Amino acid sequence: MSSDAREWVWEHSSSRGTARLVLLSIADRVPDEQCVSWASLSSLAKRTRASVSTVREALARLLETGELKQLVGLTGPQQSTVYRLPLAAQALWEALQDEEGDGAAPLEEVPELDLAALRRYGIRPRKTSTPRAYRNSAGPETGRYRKPAQRCTGNRHKGMPDSGTQNRSEPKVNRRYSSGRASHVTAAEWQVDAETHSWAQQHGHLDRLGEEGLSTADAKWRAHRSAAGPRPAAAWAADWRSWIAREHAPDRSATATSSRPGNGKTKADAHLDALLGALAERDGQEARQ
Repeated sequence: MSSDAREWVWEHSSSRGTARLVLLSIADRVPDEQCVSWASLSSLAKRTRASVSTVREALARLLETGELKQLVGLTGPQQSTVYRLPLAAQALWEALQDEEGDGAAPLEEVPELDLAALRRYGIRPRKTSTPRAYRNSAGPETGRYRKPAQRCTGNRHKGMPDSGTQNRSEPKVNRRYSSGRASHVTAAEWQVDAETHSWAQQHGHLDRLGEEGLSTADAKWRAHRSAAGPRPAAAWAADWRSWIAREHAPDRSATATSSRPGNGKTKADAHLDALLGALAERDGQEARQ
């Protein structure tokens, strides 16, 4: 199943550079159609030949675009981080539905994670530690517990706010990758950009479907995703590419039949019969003369 996840990354992912290598490394450990994998920063840095900080930035980009999702409630072997490729899981689920003849499944109908199946691969729920109680050693053994004293926070200058010189209401502009949803759009609001259109042309989908067929496939995709919530534009672009890649070319036999006259002949055949008839009539006239 890791081959299907890797194929999705090669064919449909919009990631580049180190982020693409990181996503391929994570997809290489996908064991089943749930597209759940595990990896650590050190292992990803070793496999991609990149620094840990570069891998961390690549993971942030993948999480922002929606091509990767961190499952904080699960842990992998040796306490490694667990990830999921949600768009790849969606594509594999829809392909399975197409094989069964049920048509493409809506975005919300992807099955929930099968934790029993994930346990076979060393992925299990993360254990939560309970807060430790402290006994009051100064007083008698009454069985009561007291909250530990707050640790020393260092010297503070008079008149300075607790949060430092920066106002709490000011945006944190130094963060390179913000988690805000201002850039999220719906499927109806998302537009096919030049890069996505160039992808369709380079992979032969434009020649296979034609401009009219591509527009029809785009309309079907928007109607199918109308119930989905806002997502990043890059996530919609990857999902749109996956849809177009599976779209069948339109049947042009009906168009060819409609261009034929009422007797079942094409226009070219009718013109050829008329020309042969005119030549035969001329030959007959010359023979009578």
